[in-house]
Amino acid sequence: MTYREAVKEAIREALSQDERVFVVGEDIGHYGGCFAVTKGLLAEFGPQRIMDAPLSESAFVGAGIGAALNGMRPIVEIMTCNFSLLAADQIVNNAATLLHMSGGQLKVPLVIRMATGGGRQLAAQHSRSLEGWYAHVPGIKVIVPATVADARWMLGMALQDPDPVLIFENAGLYNMEDDPEPRPDEMHRARVRRQGRDLTLVAYSAGLFKALQAAEELGELGIQAEVVDLRSLRPLDDETLMESVSRTHRALIVDEGWRSVGISAELSARIMEQAFYELDAPVQRLACAEVPLPYARHMEEAALPQVEGIVALARKLVGR
Repeated sequence: MTYREAVKEAIREALSQDERVFVVGEDIGHYGGCFAVTKGLLAEFGPQRIMDAPLSESAFVGAGIGAALNGMRPIVEIMTCNFSLLAADQIVNNAATLLHMSGGQLKVPLVIRMATGGGRQLAAQHSRSLEGWYAHVPGIKVIVPATVADARWMLGMALQDPDPVLIFENAGLYNMEDDPEPRPDEMHRARVRRQGRDLTLVAYSAGLFKALQAAEELGELGIQAEVVDLRSLRPLDDETLMESVSRTHRALIVDEGWRSVGISAELSARIMEQAFYELDAPVQRLACAEVPLPYARHMEEAALPQVEGIVALARKLVGR
């Protein structure tokens, strides 16, 4: 099963099992979605369940919030996270705040899916990684499924959550094939994807696979890297991360978002606060260059974290 098929199967299952679930977004019906995730679902479930929306993110995210407040379970698709900024008022000022401002009376069980990440030569306005921005906001949850299994099962878990959940799917993963099993127990627990003893590579989404490849190359050099897949950025699983750092005593964070004031800074601070005396070296970070992502392939590749950079920084971290 591909990552794309896994997400589609998750949506199909949700629509089949719960009549309150519907999908709304731009070009998701007749066109089948910008990334073909919803292709065929309109014919299967009809226009009341698969709803094409006008090109107004604020309007259809707001409609999703209203539907959630009235007992529905909407899945809102925003074509890319870049366009979510047009609905930032709805997400940050409404969806994230209504439970608190109503004294617990108003729940917003809303799921918003959006593509994230660069590496596809779509230039700055279509290639940002903004999941770290949204992870800053109390009142919403942010998950970042990297594997086909997580893509298959985490959507259903998000729909059971009484709070708004943002799902960031790296567009570079849609064609990846893997087994959609096993089903995870929950969606906010980080996973150790590779055991190691010399340093911890912390990654998420597409960065996970760069970290795993780097760990293979480091292994050939006699450096055993442990790889932690965060899976969730809000809430963060501090326990799994600190346990790994306590075993390896070094940490390198890989983040396709920008370095300044990003999720890598938050992770670094938490490691320093909770596991400082376990560290044999300062925490290191490898993030996107502080630029809007270029269109030219060689410049885009230079701006994003790559396997070679992870290997080089890891070797420096362990003194090789």
